[in-house]
Amino acid sequence: MFKINWDTVVPSEQLKGDSPEDTALLNQLLDEARAFLSAFRWCAAIKKSYFGFGVGGIFGVFLFEITPNANGVDDFVWVVVGDLPPLYIAIDEAPNPACALDIYLNAMFDWCETAINEGDLSKCPPVDVEPSPEIVSALMGRIEFLREEILVHYKEQLAQ
Repeated sequence: MFKINWDTVVPSEQLKGDSPEDTALLNQLLDEARAFLSAFRWCAAIKKSYFGFGVGGIFGVFLFEITPNANGVDDFVWVVVGDLPPLYIAIDEAPNPACALDIYLNAMFDWCETAINEGDLSKCPPVDVEPSPEIVSALMGRIEFLREEILVHYKEQLAQ
């Protein structure tokens, strides 16, 4: 099991974007991530939240310390939200936000490929959107953008 690289996150109270508008948009994403995570029965409460990185209005990667409501649930979980389907990521293979985003993008790519091939989506992460060609195409564009424009700047974190 990996340990969280605490140097790559900041407490959400210290979340600061590149501008006041960006900070406000990132805080909206944080609220969205909290609501998404709180909807799961296995999350009894959110103790603390951390900001990894993101772009206001586009995406955010957040780490949450939770009070689990079930056996086998970790105390920490990543959540990726934004202009794409939200998803939680276990910390087992994601010691930092870049790794969490990479896992997210791979999972979303697999979902898109399965949808394109009319495969069994129940074997993919739960994505609460219609697998229409338009949505799949838009999601594939976002995946490509995040890989080529964002993750490329986090090669050191991805190597951890």
